[in-house]
Amino acid sequence: MDRPSKLPQHVTLIMDGNGRWAKQRGKERIFGHYEGVSSVRAVMEASVEWGIKYVSFYAFSEENWNRPDSEVSGLMDLMGKAMSHELPTFKKYNVRFLVLGNRERLSSGLKAEIEKVESQTKDNTGLTMILFLSYSGKWDIFQAAKKMAQHLIENPDCTLDMDDFDEYLVTRGIPDPDLLIRTSGEQRISNYLLWQTAYTEYVFTDVLWPDFRRNQFLEALEEFASRDRRFGKVK
Repeated sequence: MDRPSKLPQHVTLIMDGNGRWAKQRGKERIFGHYEGVSSVRAVMEASVEWGIKYVSFYAFSEENWNRPDSEVSGLMDLMGKAMSHELPTFKKYNVRFLVLGNRERLSSGLKAEIEKVESQTKDNTGLTMILFLSYSGKWDIFQAAKKMAQHLIENPDCTLDMDDFDEYLVTRGIPDPDLLIRTSGEQRISNYLLWQTAYTEYVFTDVLWPDFRRNQFLEALEEFASRDRRFGKVK
């Protein structure tokens, strides 16, 4: 498959439709989440092949903690197992792996697994793959505002501008997404990267996440390549 003509530096994906996919097959919702891991791997491998620098996935929002306990525990167990299972793949493809979000709500076991995989991939220089876990855009902005306010209290003579705010977000040092893809037909961003997606291109697809693979990813990248990005300027 040919390399897309114009590539985004950072692609982020809202993985939606796992539950519906499972329900259509008479399965429990968690079955769809397990199948969705293969879609994550397909996107990661295509990103490595095509030279995309950053790919990120909205895995679990702050609001998702309100789901039934059985589904939440199943998801957390799945994520821990998937990280451990994919570690050799990250090493093979020179992928740096990061988890961003409110880790205070995660179990000690999951936090230990995250730290292990992050530590063992921190020196990899290829694709950076990010999992947003226990994350929401409003939470991110709020915690950044608190950190910025504390910095100003401790350094009253310091002058900061709007660009400095990026340094307090959990995405510090990571470029804003050029492209956001959401699956399952929903056309909203669900409290995700509210600050960082101010000039992101959105692509919405009806494909449910477990069916989203290499070909669907390419279609979204080709749609991105057709967009005329002006960032408020005139061309």
